[in-house]
Amino acid sequence: MTTSSSTAPTDASPAQGRTAQPVPSRRPRAIPEEHLAQLRSRDDAGNAMRPFVATPDGLPIDSVGSPLRCCLRSIRGGERVALVSYAPLRRWAARTGADPGAYDEVGPIFIHADPCPGPSDTSYPFARPGALRTIRRYDSRGHIVGGQQFRIPEDAQDGFARVLDHAFGDPRVVLVHVRALEYGCFQFEVRR
Repeated sequence: MTTSSSTAPTDASPAQGRTAQPVPSRRPRAIPEEHLAQLRSRDDAGNAMRPFVATPDGLPIDSVGSPLRCCLRSIRGGERVALVSYAPLRRWAARTGADPGAYDEVGPIFIHADPCPGPSDTSYPFARPGALRTIRRYDSRGHIVGGQQFRIPEDAQDGFARVLDHAFGDPRVVLVHVRALEYGCFQFEVRR
């Protein structure tokens, strides 16, 4: 099932002028601070963090405007950030006792290189109308039990609410990962 619509971007932070959105019924979750502290030492692929300052010219890494998974907003020029490998399902499984086996994936994400206050907005992040997302559903074992492509509609908050309600309509689903379709990058998670 694909939901579609398109038009102008809306992933600016409240400080950049977005009006407050209602609190979603299914809360988007940033990476917890205890996991961020670990990632800032060694990421989930065993690499030491290599921080850099984000610049509009894209050097050393094109990152301005990319999603930060620590605070669920876009990177701004001049911020000290890092690109790290993250295994979101692995960390959830360690806490719950699940065994995702081959479904345990590691992928690149941006985080602040230093502790940050976390999300200041409760709306669904990175919600640019027209952008494509994958809504990946997991059961209590950490196995994929479905998914769908999702085109963010003009009313992004309502669109996310509908697609997540549909995902959690399957009683087996305990966890949903929202990923960018283009690169497969983890955006955020939502739990039952």
